[in-house]
Parts: sequence; C-alpha cells; structure tokens
Amino acid sequence: MHPSASDLLTRAVADLAGAPKEGLGEERDSRWRGKRIVRVGEAWHLGVLLLTDTHALATAEVLRAADPGRRGYTAESARERAERRAEALKGGFDEGEVVHVGWSVIDVDAVDAGGASGPLALVDGIPSVRWSAAGGFMPLEAYLRERVELLRGAS
Repeated sequence: MHPSASDLLTRAVADLAGAPKEGLGEERDSRWRGKRIVRVGEAWHLGVLLLTDTHALATAEVLRAADPGRRGYTAESARERAERRAEALKGGFDEGEVVHVGWSVIDVDAVDAGGASGPLALVDGIPSVRWSAAGGFMPLEAYLRERVELLRGAS
C-alpha cells in the first residue's frame, strides 16, 4: 500500500520547516492604483509544485520584482516581462524578490480518490507528478524527496 498524496505532501511540509519560502502574488487592477501584483501568501517552491502550510498549488508564472528602468526592448515579450516585474514591485514585493502568479490550488482529495488535479494524478495506484509539460509522470514520493533535499540544501 502506497502512502496517499495528502500524506506525502503533509510529510514534505513538515520536512520543509525553516526552509526559505517565496511570495505568492495575485493580480489586482484599480482605477486609482493601476495594475499591480499583491502578496497573498508564501510557499515553498518545489518545481511544478508550490506548498503552503495548508495547500498544494500548481506553479504558473514565476518572476522577480524589479524596476523596469528606462530600457529599450527589442522584443515585445521582454517589455511585457519588465512590466510584470514592475507590477510586483508596485504591489509591495521587494526588489529582486521571487513572486509566483497565476498558480492554482490542487485538489489533493481528488488525487487520493483516484483522479487527477493540476500536475498530480494517481497512476497505477501510485501518487504521481507530471514534472514538466512534455514529461511523463514520476512517483510523487521520489519527486518530493529530491526537491525537498534541493531546497533544504539551498538554505
């Protein structure tokens, strides 16, 4: 019998105590303050997963808060990234701070019940994670062990 996805994630959160977290942001737009990305929490970043004390999230956009300065951009995409970094700074993140935006909550109960949510799924009865868009699934237990060790080693 394999441990459930919720058991594995709960163990990972306990193992991560004291390791560095990164900011979770949400986009806001108002007439007075304009577009900005505000802090709504923090999480441990484990590749395609973000873990909070209570939730597992699927990663999406990752950026660093920064002043765009006065640069000329040859590519529209570079200008847009600079604007996103500036929105995080405007929303209260510190210069250089990592911000995760567009993340989504993973339904771990659905995975434990045999389904899938975000990058997690039950594959042949084993909680598994799709570790890249093009990659296949790997056992969640091994993925978490490797990612937790990497993050703890970086702190």
